[in-house]
Amino acid sequence: MIADRLMQRAAQAALDAKPAAGLTRRRFATLTIGGSVGLALLPFATLAQQQPKLPPGQSPFEQPAAFVTIGRDGIVTVLCNRMDMGQGIETALAMVCAEELEADWASVRTGFGNAKPNYIDPAFGMHLTGGSNSVKNSYLQYRELGARTKAMLIAAAAEQWKVPAAQVTAERGVLKGPGGKSAPYGTLFDAAMKQPIPEKVALKDPKDFKIVGKPTGLKVSRAKSSGRQTYGMDVKRPGMLVAVIAHPPVFGAKFKGFDDAAAKKVAGVRAVLPVDLDRGARGVAVVATGYWPAKTAREALKIDWDLSGVEKNDTPKQLAQYRELAKSGGNLAPNPKLRADVAKLADAPHKLSAEFVFPYLNHAQMEPLACTVELKADRCDIYTASQMPGVDAMAIAASTGLKPEQVNIHVQMGGGGFGRRAVPTSEYLLESVAVAKALAAAGKAAPVKVIWSREDDLRAGYYRPFTVHRAEIGHDAQGNVLAWDHRIVTQSIVGGTPFEAFMVKEGVDDTAVEGMRDPYNVPMRVAVHHPKVNVPVLWWRSVGSTHTAFVMETLVDEIADATKQDPVAYRLKLMGSGPEHARHRAALQLAVEQSGYGKKTLPAHLHWGVAVHESFESVVAYVVEAGLKDGKPVIGQVTAGVHCNFCVNPRTVEAQVQGAATMALSTTLPGAAITFKDGVVEQSNFSDYPVARMTDALRIAVHIVPSSDPPKGMGEPGLPPFAPALANALRRAGAKPQRELPFKLA
Repeated sequence: MIADRLMQRAAQAALDAKPAAGLTRRRFATLTIGGSVGLALLPFATLAQQQPKLPPGQSPFEQPAAFVTIGRDGIVTVLCNRMDMGQGIETALAMVCAEELEADWASVRTGFGNAKPNYIDPAFGMHLTGGSNSVKNSYLQYRELGARTKAMLIAAAAEQWKVPAAQVTAERGVLKGPGGKSAPYGTLFDAAMKQPIPEKVALKDPKDFKIVGKPTGLKVSRAKSSGRQTYGMDVKRPGMLVAVIAHPPVFGAKFKGFDDAAAKKVAGVRAVLPVDLDRGARGVAVVATGYWPAKTAREALKIDWDLSGVEKNDTPKQLAQYRELAKSGGNLAPNPKLRADVAKLADAPHKLSAEFVFPYLNHAQMEPLACTVELKADRCDIYTASQMPGVDAMAIAASTGLKPEQVNIHVQMGGGGFGRRAVPTSEYLLESVAVAKALAAAGKAAPVKVIWSREDDLRAGYYRPFTVHRAEIGHDAQGNVLAWDHRIVTQSIVGGTPFEAFMVKEGVDDTAVEGMRDPYNVPMRVAVHHPKVNVPVLWWRSVGSTHTAFVMETLVDEIADATKQDPVAYRLKLMGSGPEHARHRAALQLAVEQSGYGKKTLPAHLHWGVAVHESFESVVAYVVEAGLKDGKPVIGQVTAGVHCNFCVNPRTVEAQVQGAATMALSTTLPGAAITFKDGVVEQSNFSDYPVARMTDALRIAVHIVPSSDPPKGMGEPGLPPFAPALANALRRAGAKPQRELPFKLA
């Protein structure tokens, strides 16, 4: 997913830019970072120039009417300013709003915003679901939205009853006044929205919370469990056609020609059209009355692909190249913490050398991509699950020649995402628009839904980068690290995107090194190579930490074992006692305490495995019980300690950690890798790209460190430490140290 650090660095880099009239320096900075090929900057800056400076409460993202509606029947609907893809933010943000609104939680419903300015991330100034930022950045926003709505309801009641506002109270969706006066919220909502929006509102003391902080089921759980929940894939529009695209087998390739005679004979086919695709490629779209005839006709196409002039990646060759690069050179990471003097390495009494290999990974979200386009002369309506609808709207406007305000993105519930629905190039949306444009040019204009099959998503998508690490560590008999020289070889995620200008410093993509070193006080030097490869890469759940955590936590564990130290005590020693790592210590100690680590006796075949890691400002520690049976892993109890500051909904935090650990387990399974031969992805579906199934389900107990500090993100932090904790347990069970994902136990 989009790394929080990426966004923060981007915003900071733009602070010296001259702001537009009526636009704060921070607001201007954050607006500049969301563009697809720079598209986001101009429209937002122009919009800002057209508006006067607004007092508190008047900005679009502070206006209650855009987020809260209350029907005459008392039903309160709170719109989410993000795209929910299973992380539960539609419920969490509604909880926060309803708390200050004093709404009856049973009467609250949820919905989604769109690409209008109201629904930007208030911290970054752009439409964004990613980087585990949703609750973190909108917690205060939704508290104030609820408080402002309540204040306006009270003002409307006071005006109608002709009493001072101080004599009106609100509780569980009912306004009460002197003399026994009362009115349900719904009867006064319209009048309330005509009241002035207050600049300042008093927020509740957290000790008085009735909704927030309590384990709460999702508002959409019943619809999801009963099959009634609709997703982007389920959109239906009047007169809609369905399209699939034949992508070239090698990225960036085009066709020489194609024979569509057999395809056009399939009942229901309406058109076979050449279309321009992502990365300069060119493919063929088949448009039909439904998915099955479109898919069947695509299989009947005879396409002569031109594969000349495009690089054909090959995994064994790539690995050999990366291994050579990892032996020397590279650009030093700009972070001073990663530029330590490693001269003591040569004379260290004990040395540890290790090479790690991480494959390309597909996002493999349960709902493949789908995007419905209604293209007209004066507007374009898009129905899809987008993590960056504002960016996508700008890109579509440029593609169609429309104005940004003429592009309407109707954000849908997403069946998973993990970053795949946040593409800086707006790839899958622009390809869908290309189909709609080609259909219109052929005189057959109609709403069209473009669907990616699982095979399409696996073979024509974006991937977590293929990565090689090489570590040379010197330490003494007490486990004191004297020098740690480290190299990383990986493609840059932000290279070639608008983020490159401020996220690649001194030749190093910051996402490649996030998670290295901290929380351990060790002298480390990190150098990075960013080779160019004809494979599109993208953030993948937990971004850089998906590989850096594994490297750090397995190597630290091996040093502990080599120096005969308890792995928990050794980690605590390396963290030190300073306040900067207090949250790491608290999460680790909570997991240890709750697991019974060091106190209870495990069955003979099980062993302890420990890991702790911070990503996106939250810390997760795992204590795993695991072992080997007939050479295969057996996993017992898993205990997680979580420090995410104040927890809005413990139930969703628990679910995110459980889901993230299961996703991390998938990365360890045999075959969990995207590989290339002659430029072609070798995997096609879950039959040869496995994910964890119900039979692999983990027993995970999640424990949250109490805190009153502002909440942090939880969509991604549960993933990075699980695989290393499991690897550490298996090594103690007799397996060799795991230097590669997926695991190679034999």
